[in-house]
Amino acid sequence: MPTVFEKLLSGEWPCAKVYEDELVFAFMDAGQVNDGHVIVACKRPFETLMDMDEDTAAAMMRVAWRIARVVEAEFKPQGITVLQANRAAGWQTVPHAHLHVLPRYEDDGVGLVWPRKEPGIERLRELAARIRV
Repeated sequence: MPTVFEKLLSGEWPCAKVYEDELVFAFMDAGQVNDGHVIVACKRPFETLMDMDEDTAAAMMRVAWRIARVVEAEFKPQGITVLQANRAAGWQTVPHAHLHVLPRYEDDGVGLVWPRKEPGIERLRELAARIRV
């Protein structure tokens, strides 16, 4: 079953495309949180960031960088949030890897809960040792 992004890419569903190359396409989010809200998605139907190859992941970030710079120039936001979510517990709502370039303004109603924990430097070193690349 094709994802909504595959339907947009194929032209089956309409979208307002802002960028396309061999790996990535970008389009205006139909659920604009703020004017200039863009989705950058991989063309291949990778479900998550961890599923995709390194070239595609890098291409998505390069395109997000380019779009963020244009959004900043055109919409003059007070900030920009670039968000990439994976799986339901990570807030992913479409099973096709993508990221949001979201212009932000004070009091725009967008929230993010980040319950900060402070485990101490020894625990941080233990955690770092487990994932050092």
